Amino acid sequence: MGAIRYTHLPSVTTVPVVGRSERYPVRRVYCVGRNYADHAIEMGIDPRTDPPFFFCKPADTVFAPEDQGEVLEVPYPPQTSNLHHEVELVVAIGEGGRNIDIRRAHEHIFGYAVGIDMTRRDLQLAMRKAGKPWEIGKTFERCAPMSAICPLHLCGRIDQGEIALTVQGQPRQKSDLSKLIWSVSEIIADLSRLYTLRPGDLIFTGTPEGVGPVVPGDTMRASIGGLATLEVKVAAAEADEVAA
Repeated sequence: MGAIRYTHLPSVTTVPVVGRSERYPVRRVYCVGRNYADHAIEMGIDPRTDPPFFFCKPADTVFAPEDQGEVLEVPYPPQTSNLHHEVELVVAIGEGGRNIDIRRAHEHIFGYAVGIDMTRRDLQLAMRKAGKPWEIGKTFERCAPMSAICPLHLCGRIDQGEIALTVQGQPRQKSDLSKLIWSVSEIIADLSRLYTLRPGDLIFTGTPEGVGPVVPGDTMRASIGGLATLEVKVAAAEADEVAA
């Protein structure tokens, strides 16, 4: 059997860190589903009987601005006509572990960022209705834009504060982090019973109500009190390309 030849090797995804020259290498991306009661209700789910759950995105779907004020671009993905925004608090893990005590979970946090979980809602709902995994609704190129990470020593613990998103300057999502069904400490503790957490793991902690569609040309502005604002523009769909 002949040797495998690569035109290039995949690079490690990294994210800028506020106030530092070194970057945060992304290992895994965990996401929490239905972690705000009002969002669960708008998705047709009773939050009292269906608690939040976890899913993942590939590390290479994450990208962040290199400079303050930079507007990121998300190409409109293929096979959808209903692309949605979901603003979220992102937690970056700095110290790993298993079966982490909830009382010490905050000690495992490296920092925080603002993220948007972009979602092909029509594909997600079709898969959910058919009882199939809905990864294709949640995962595609550049589906996880986020701000630079603010280290814990600069921003302190974030357990409350406004989380909001506008589209073309018009309010879409607005809530408070205190309304998380599962707190950040609970999320870390629960995840660590399922997986061994390690430095480089990102956790998208869930989105509040008000999710909705965006189209090419729309600019989203996501914000969380105490963190940098994230601006993302929806670009036209990329031209089809045949891989060599």
